[in-house]
Amino acid sequence: MRFHAAITFSFTRHGKFKIFPKRMIVKLRDLFPPAVCQFAFVLLAAGFAGCGRETDGTGGLARIREINQKEIVSKQGIFAITGATVVDGTGRPAVADGCVIVSNGTITAVGKRGDIGIPGDAQIVNAAGLTLLPGFIDSHFHLDGVHGLPARFLQNGVTSLRDPGAWIEMYDGERNSGQPVPRLFLAGPHLDMFPPAYPRDAYVVRDADEAVREVNRLADRGASVIKVYYRLPPAIIREVCKAAHARGLPVTAHLETTEAREAIEAGLDGVEHITSFGLSLVPQIEGEKYRQMVMADNNARKQGRYEVWKNIDPDDPMTDSLGIFLRNRGTFVSPTLGAFEYQAAAGQPFDTARLEGFIKMKKITGKLHRAGARIVVGSHSMIPYAETGWAFQREMELLVDSGLSPAEVISAATLQNARFFRIDDRLGSIEKGKQADLVLIKGDPLKNISVTRNVSKVMLNGVWVKQAE
Repeated sequence: MRFHAAITFSFTRHGKFKIFPKRMIVKLRDLFPPAVCQFAFVLLAAGFAGCGRETDGTGGLARIREINQKEIVSKQGIFAITGATVVDGTGRPAVADGCVIVSNGTITAVGKRGDIGIPGDAQIVNAAGLTLLPGFIDSHFHLDGVHGLPARFLQNGVTSLRDPGAWIEMYDGERNSGQPVPRLFLAGPHLDMFPPAYPRDAYVVRDADEAVREVNRLADRGASVIKVYYRLPPAIIREVCKAAHARGLPVTAHLETTEAREAIEAGLDGVEHITSFGLSLVPQIEGEKYRQMVMADNNARKQGRYEVWKNIDPDDPMTDSLGIFLRNRGTFVSPTLGAFEYQAAAGQPFDTARLEGFIKMKKITGKLHRAGARIVVGSHSMIPYAETGWAFQREMELLVDSGLSPAEVISAATLQNARFFRIDDRLGSIEKGKQADLVLIKGDPLKNISVTRNVSKVMLNGVWVKQAE
């Protein structure tokens, strides 16, 4: 049977019924009862209602906004946060005994306490001994069916997150839970080709025309980024990027079987996962062997990537060349190291390929950073060596292990990610005129990044959503 439009698979990994887009229902009436088709279309229509992207009214270029912008609580009032060490996210030196004024959700003054005039009607927040950071921004979050996970991340300091591959309506339960959640920047389903690696989260396309159609469909529904998956060749990626950029959207990619340089030259703004660079760092014959293996079986990459990475030489000139290329292109890289972390338990058998491969992933991440690649922090949400809700902090720790300084990691977790999202005009740093998404930490994260787990208070849009216990 030949479909005339992009295919969207519609069952969860647990076998539960999901949804069909309207265009497929027409073609599948002979496969499903009419009632099922109608129900599916109703779900689709409801799921994309109320998307939060500001458009220009013509379907053209639009300013990127969180999907839940109208649901985020705002509050009239003035706060003066005094005494904290202010690490503003820009990379500038920290300000000891600082003062930040927040008025009606907006930062209106930042500086030394003695240099800032505190309004007489301000509520004073004594933050002596604490560190004030911008709210963390997570570039790679997955809900993974865990209800309440975004709210938990918010309590741990993540005030904005981006899911680069899930149906927008999958977040309805979180948005309607009654709990405060981070700003949600959603991609909608990623674009893939048959056979898709994750059918439940993919728009499966056959050619560039179908891919471009889905880009515009997603833009209309409030997507804030477009993600392409590794079966799309550079020629289709190029057309996706043209269409997305015409709508003001960045494009990011999971590259497993496509050479990264070719895909980036096609127009990508970002790359998800350090493993996406494997084919760029191994001899062509080895890379082609791995590519063919994954093209034949998506699951082959799960162990195969470690077999590839254990043989990569971080000191090979190819690594330096890749880093310079990424710097010159301005490409953002979200390594998601926590998703690939492997630890050998004392006295227990261990997987040499996984252990050595992961060590190489960290070394390459550090080298790319030192060459000027724009590293950002993405948690991947549920990872092997972090308790639920703390994957973002674990990723920051792994980036320090890779050679970034704590200050560089804080910038990667805040302002650099805001640039990746294209929201740095209003979020990502503690600067006058920006929205007040703030985190108060017990301890000095510039000396020990792990103290970012010691979250005392969290402010979202000028409202305290977590207070010290």
